[in-house]
Formats: sequence, C-alpha cells, structure tokens
Amino acid sequence: MHIVILGAAESGVGAALLAQAKGHAVFVSDGGAIKPAYKEKLTQAGIRFEENQHTLEEILRADEVVKSPGIPEKAPVIQALRAKGTPIISEIELAGRYTQAKCICITGTNGKTTTTLLTYHLLKEAGLNVGLAGNVGYSLAEQVMEDKHDYYVVELSSFQLDDTHDFAPWLAILLNITPDHLDRYGYNLENYAAAKMRVARNVSRYFIYNAGDPETRKAVAASAYEKTALAFDQQQNSEAGENLAAWYGQDGTLQLHLPEWAQGQVESITVDNSPLIGQHNQQNMAAAILAARVVGLSSEQIEKGLVSFKNAPTAYN
Repeated sequence: MHIVILGAAESGVGAALLAQAKGHAVFVSDGGAIKPAYKEKLTQAGIRFEENQHTLEEILRADEVVKSPGIPEKAPVIQALRAKGTPIISEIELAGRYTQAKCICITGTNGKTTTTLLTYHLLKEAGLNVGLAGNVGYSLAEQVMEDKHDYYVVELSSFQLDDTHDFAPWLAILLNITPDHLDRYGYNLENYAAAKMRVARNVSRYFIYNAGDPETRKAVAASAYEKTALAFDQQQNSEAGENLAAWYGQDGTLQLHLPEWAQGQVESITVDNSPLIGQHNQQNMAAAILAARVVGLSSEQIEKGLVSFKNAPTAYN
C-alpha cells in the first residue's frame, strides 16, 4: 500500500519506520518544522518527507493515512481526506496489526501517566519482558518493528484512541472522565467519554474501570462492556456490584477478588510502603495492582515493586 503519515514527531516517525519495514511505500508530511532528530531518522531510512506544508495532491494519493493525534478533525487536510473516503488510522492501530504481544492500555483524564509507569514498573521488576509506549513519549510502532516484548504497557489519550478501529488491547483501564479537550469533541462531554470508551471495544481479557468516578460509571453502564468488566473503588460498599474486584479495607490494604478465584477468596496487598500518596494515587495504585495481578504477579512481587517505584518528576497527564 501507499501510506501517508501526517505528523513527524514520535508517533508519526515510528509509524513511518514500521510501515516501511513492512513493505509499504511511505510519505511523511508535517505542517510544521520537523525536529532534527526525527529528520535524521527519516533520512537514514530513506523515507520521503516534507515539512511546513501539506501537499494535498501527494497526500490524496494515499491508500491509507496514519494521522498524528495532535491534528484535529477540522484540519483542512483531514476534511479533504474524509471527502475522498481515504481510511485514516492512528499509529496505535498500525502497530497493533504487527504484534502478538499483550497490550495493557491505560486511559483517563487524570492519572494515566502515573498508572502507566507504575504498571510497567511492577511487571518489569517481576522479571517480565515488557515495553513502555504511547503518550508517555515512546512510539509503540517503532518498538513493534523488533517486537521483542511479551507485554506493552501503553498510555493512550483520547486523541490516540479516536482513530483506532480493530486495535485489540489485552487489558484496558479507564481511570476517570472529567471535562477536558472538549473543543475537539463539539464541547460535549458524552462525545469525549465515547472517545475514552473506545479503549474497551476489542479487549480480549478484561476491561478495568474506576467505579468511584461518576462519569466513568455512567459511561460503562451505557456500554456493552459492563457485564464482563472488573471495577475498583475506594471501598467495598460500591455501586460496582458484582464487578468489584479491588477495594481498600479499613486497615488501608488493597483487597482483591478476581472472578477466576475460588468463590469468596479475597487477597490483601499492603500499599503502606508505596511512595505514592493521596486519594488520587490510591486509585492509580488500585488500577495498576489489579492489572498486575491479572497478569499473574504474586502479592509479594507487587508489594516489593511498590516500594521501589519512582514516579516521573512531573507526571503529565
């Protein structure tokens, strides 16, 4: 296929390199200046590119377009592609076609970077072969070129989810939904929530969500995913009902109960020694620990990993 990549930052360059490695003809177009490091990668790979413009005649020749998450739907180049009916996908969608690894995908308005980094840390400290990708600044597509990991922990923004279609996470986590980026969603919170819920569409193992967040609970209840989802909450007296799989006990330990365990079995994870503090981080920890336990880590491995975790200096979300 002739594939055009719109945007030449981390995700775009990664997508270009992967598409070329898989035998496609590739052209990269960026409406702004391309950073020297990314230009060098494209040049070394022999990939054609342009910067500070979008040449429509060239772009409209594409069989498929991979769009940077930063380009809004209302951009003239996107409108021209839509008018022609050209398929538009994300870097994440492209990467998903070429890996059999289990992707643990994390989204939410707040806390997703911390949760992503903690989940990755827990798995890595336990000795699993795991990669880190997505909105934390590492291209999933570029890593998939070598595809040497058994797992990828992927932070996804709503923009990255917008152009996913068949991408199938192994685990998906939705932390919360609060008004953000509404200019990209017609100033409609339901549209933004629908973008976040795209993470759950093709999940093969579990969809994990925060039952303590009203908008998340509302979005899940209106979806087709509630019956097979796992929920976490601050307390056992939760509106999650039978979905509740993680909650905090009166002694501060995280209580876990997974559907595949013997009926009534509950496991306690001590979180006191974690450097993460505050109620918002309790939610982040609950999500990451639940994911790690589903992967198969023991309570001892999780508790050991919590102690050694160092969050990003400024965790951006």
